[in-house]
Formats: sequence, C-alpha cells, structure tokens
Amino acid sequence: MTAPNPTPLSNVPASASPLAAAAASANAANRTQARITAVTSGKGGVGKTMVSANLAAALARRGERVLVIDADLGLANLDVVLNLQPRATLHDVFTGKVTLDAALVDAPGGFHVLLAGSGLVEYSHLTPEVREQLVAVLAKVRPRYDRVLLDTGAGISDVVLFAVSLADEVLVVATPEPTAMADAYATIKVLAIQQGREAIQLVVNQTQRLGEGRNVAQQLQTVIDRFVQMPAGHQVRLNYVGEIPSDNSVRHAVQRRQLLVATYPGCPAALAIGQVAGKLPVLANR
Repeated sequence: MTAPNPTPLSNVPASASPLAAAAASANAANRTQARITAVTSGKGGVGKTMVSANLAAALARRGERVLVIDADLGLANLDVVLNLQPRATLHDVFTGKVTLDAALVDAPGGFHVLLAGSGLVEYSHLTPEVREQLVAVLAKVRPRYDRVLLDTGAGISDVVLFAVSLADEVLVVATPEPTAMADAYATIKVLAIQQGREAIQLVVNQTQRLGEGRNVAQQLQTVIDRFVQMPAGHQVRLNYVGEIPSDNSVRHAVQRRQLLVATYPGCPAALAIGQVAGKLPVLANR
C-alpha cells in the first residue's frame, strides 16, 4: 500500500501567513484540518516511536491520510525504526535548504513521515525561531491529512512540552515498570498543570499478562486524583486506550527495521496496536 498523495502546497500563495495558507488549502479541499495527536512518554525506552510508527500504519489501513512528524528534534530515530534514509529533514526545511514537499517521505505502511535530524545541538533548547518554524510546518500540513502524529521526545523538556502543546490530544506511552510509571505520572501532572489538559490518552506497552495495562492505568489515576490539583474543581481523566503485550515479534521487527503490523500482522502486539487505533478519538470529518 502506498501513501496517499496529499494536496500540494504550490497552490497556496507564498505571501500568505501559515495559518492563512492552511485555511486556504482546507477550503480548497473542502475538508476539515487534521487532528493532531502527540505521542509522548515520561521516559525513554518504553517503545514510543515503535508505537507511533505502527499506529500510523494501523490508522492508514483504516483509510486515514496520516503524517508522522519526528518531533524529537535533537535525538530523532524514526528513520531508524522505518529503515529510511531521507535526502532532506525537518532541519533542512527550517533552514530553508529544501521545501516542505521535498522533505515529505513515503513510509512503508501507507503513510508519510517528516523526519528530523539527529545530534543537532541547536534543538536541545527551544528558541523563538524553532517555535515559529514548527507552527508554520503544522499549519501547512494540517489541511492535507486526516491525522498528524507528533512523535515527541521523552520527558518534560521545553522542546517536548511545546510540541505537545500544539496537539489536539496527547497519547502517553508507559510500561508497567515502576520508573516508567513514575515518569508517566510526572509528565501527566505537568501537562495538566501547565497546559490545562483534563483528558489524556494512555497506552501501556510491554505488558506481561492480560489486564496489567488497565491495572497500571488505575494506579496512575489514583495517584493523579490524590496529588494533581486542577482549578475550579476540574479533574484529570486518563482515557485508557489499551495495552500492548510483550512480544518477541516486536524485537524481531525492530531489529529488521520493519513495521510490526506489516511483518507480523497476526502477532499479539500488532493486533493490540490495531485495537488502539480504533479507540483514538474519531475524526470530525468522518
């Protein structure tokens, strides 16, 4: 399955602002703008990028036009997971070396990706220029897709928090491991207090037994109810969207740099990811 061709940007006047350009493209295509989902985690090593890539493929199989943006600007590895060697990256778009269209890459699984460079020190801290450039890129791509997944870095750095702030919803990836749960709680707390998010999606990866993910969600919800104080009596609600079982097929697919849902479509982890895709918020234009 090949990635669907998005609406080209060439028909948008160059003089228009990013938001005006996005509105013009959306009106021309008679479609609402893409729903943006930030996929994030409290700590690294929980399988966040694996989830992002395979979730994109699962959503594409459901008929959605999907773009994944590697928003881990300094430590990008989406290209490694997908075995891609891009000629242009998000960094090249930011610096004006290439156009946005030139940086969009067809990924296996029927979706598009916009990859970031790795080891770029200039993205270790958020600058006003990076803010503006990322906002402009999102404004241009939103009218062209049904869903945009932001594969963010882990933790609560200013780069991660800003990327998450641009999303309509957040999907936190955690594991049952105690430090991963603690870091997931810290991330959820910061997102609730700083961004006022009252609903956060949660997927639990690498579970060892059926129901372990729901138990993790319940434990996190209990701690959140007790220690996260929102104004005016509001509460933070975790929307548990499923668990992905520990599965040797995941390791094999990652080692082979292939999509799990394509290489081992019938394995437990791939089936679970498909179920997660079906539980994400429904698109407004469907």
